[in-house]
Amino acid sequence: MNTIAFLQNINGPEILLIFLVVLLLFGAKRLPELAKSFGKSIREFKKATSDIENDIRTAMDEEPSKPSTKVDSEAKKDTTPKQVESANNEAAKDEAATKEVAKNEKA
Repeated sequence: MNTIAFLQNINGPEILLIFLVVLLLFGAKRLPELAKSFGKSIREFKKATSDIENDIRTAMDEEPSKPSTKVDSEAKKDTTPKQVESANNEAAKDEAATKEVAKNEKA
């Protein structure tokens, strides 16, 4: 039985005294409503805690998703031609500059 630590030492007379105080504070007519609302709130609290526990368990049981290689390969395809083209342009410029320098040296 799950008991809260401070409720372990409460015996029959203490429970009777608490019941009488609640009866005097809220009256006999409101006591059933109070008990009903207290029961509903306890039920909702237990449901919420069990839902959270289930969410945590399912999240821990799921395997982490693997990154998509399709997206990576498409990105590589897009950048590779541009990089090759720019490298070719730079090489052509360097070659033209080298030829110009060679012409100037011969003259």
